[in-house]
Amino acid sequence: MEAQNTLPSNGVTVFVDHRENVSNVSRYLESLGSRVISQQLKVGDYIASDRIGIERKRVQDFLGSITDQRIFRQVEELSNTFETPLIILEGNPELLYIERRIHPNVIRGVLASIAIDYKVPILYTHNPKETAAQIYWIAYREQVKEKRNLQIRACRKCLTDSEQLEFLVSGLPNINSKLSKRLLREFGTVKEIFSAEPEDLMKVDGIGKKKAKEIWRLLNLRYSEE
Repeated sequence: MEAQNTLPSNGVTVFVDHRENVSNVSRYLESLGSRVISQQLKVGDYIASDRIGIERKRVQDFLGSITDQRIFRQVEELSNTFETPLIILEGNPELLYIERRIHPNVIRGVLASIAIDYKVPILYTHNPKETAAQIYWIAYREQVKEKRNLQIRACRKCLTDSEQLEFLVSGLPNINSKLSKRLLREFGTVKEIFSAEPEDLMKVDGIGKKKAKEIWRLLNLRYSEE
């Protein structure tokens, strides 16, 4: 759905997910001359152009998403929806390694996976005001300098057959993009993966006994709406 209204001459327009209204980012965006349109976004927190979607995470939120594994699903959706996905990590970067009891190497591994496996850049800001300024200049560059349209993407960008298979497999518990590729290389088809026994899944580097059993359990679990 493309924005139908003309962009204000003295600023830019940014789509903002309605859940972000509780932050001060929207207010700061408006103070910079941006027109802010708040609505429910299926993917991302901010849209700056037809190709750029931005996920904003405070340090505490980022660490929480590592703990419950949400981060990989969110990055996958962002990457599959926008041509140029971005993550803004807001807060004191020094707190990344002391805020929660997560081993620093785990955090470094997640950051590396986001940047290398998913090819999603991470921009650092200290507070909502700085976040708003960063989003504003991204939107300004896209809409004013590059003359790009503002558009909400409701569907995923076109994926190759291989990418669709990788995305399907990465929906399994605790399976990221790297492991989905390893599984597909080992078994060849999604059907073979879904039919594999735990001991067969464990032949893939990075899949231990616990993870293999959980994948097998979920694939053999009978569906219930309750």
